[in-house]
Amino acid sequence: MADAARIEPFHLNIPQTALDDLKLRLDMTRWPERETVSDWSQGAPLAKVRGLCDYWRGTYDWRRCENMLNGFGQFRTEIDGLGIHFLHIPSPEAKALPLLMTHGWPGSIIEFHKVIGPLTNPVAHGGNAGDAFHLVLPTLPGYGFSDKPTTIGWNSAKIAKAWLTLMQRLGYTRFVAQGGDWGSAMTTALAALQPKELAAIHLNLIFAQPDKADMENPTPEEAEALAAMKYYQDKEGAYAFQQRTRPQTLGYGLADSPAGQAAWIYEKLCTWSDCSGDPENVLTLDEMLDNIMLYWLPNAGTSSARLYWESFNRSGLQTGPIEVPTGCSIFPKEINKTSRRWAERTFKNIVHWNRLDRGGHFAAFEQPQLFVEELRTCFRQFR
Repeated sequence: MADAARIEPFHLNIPQTALDDLKLRLDMTRWPERETVSDWSQGAPLAKVRGLCDYWRGTYDWRRCENMLNGFGQFRTEIDGLGIHFLHIPSPEAKALPLLMTHGWPGSIIEFHKVIGPLTNPVAHGGNAGDAFHLVLPTLPGYGFSDKPTTIGWNSAKIAKAWLTLMQRLGYTRFVAQGGDWGSAMTTALAALQPKELAAIHLNLIFAQPDKADMENPTPEEAEALAAMKYYQDKEGAYAFQQRTRPQTLGYGLADSPAGQAAWIYEKLCTWSDCSGDPENVLTLDEMLDNIMLYWLPNAGTSSARLYWESFNRSGLQTGPIEVPTGCSIFPKEINKTSRRWAERTFKNIVHWNRLDRGGHFAAFEQPQLFVEELRTCFRQFR
């Protein structure tokens, strides 16, 4: 490991007082009245959120999650004055390919917990040794147990440069990278740097917009994507507009109310996943609360939202052209859909393109087996 003196093991041990405070706040929640509809169209239903919080208060075990994360191997290192938290899970296979994977919002490294074993040790999970990866899973600045930026400037381009520094610091001279949601933005920004170490990328959310001609004469696939785009803008995008314009104002409620923080995330776990209208169809309450806890415990509601302010108001997103070999997996319930024709304008060297029959925005979380196979297939040609 290169520059090991600057990488420190990180052991989670949340004080019991913080867990007791959470339960007290849940006990003291002042609930709104019930919605006036019978679905999620006004937001997360009262009965569902109360049920989630009742389970959180009475049954959920944070220490189980804490032990899981400690067992994976957690570390922190300082990059550009900011402490970055990450998981580093080397494969038992000596010839494994290093893989950097980045989460998004409202996700966390918890999204990847079901794919860590199959990716690092495929033989133990019915696969082939030649498909093994060394995994590096960083936590975005302002999220989880990474530090919170105290000055402006931590946008996707700066984070991408930090990720390159991280991989270099770990001694990886050749690696591949993967991302969805903000992870896609960071992975694309990393590819835009064209570092010699980066062999290929894989995305499960592709930022590619149609031009005027596309919108006037779309294929059936593109017409579906345009309809999804309009639905997102009309019905789903309010959270992003709030976080990109007034993250600080939003943060007072998220910092003070665990029920509020839970509902803010729980709604997206439902509406963005392929779950037939009930997130418990694809994710357990424990899994969802593990993810929510990585926002609640470090008080990251405001700092995570601020990434929207940084990226949309100040710097925009990297849109290409991207010359690095790129794999794309299109899950049917993804919130932002695209066509290969649109994608090829930005990603000039698409080496893998596959449309799957199930799965949504949280691909690794919802459909770990499909996600693993997509990565194995995409990156075999770069070993």
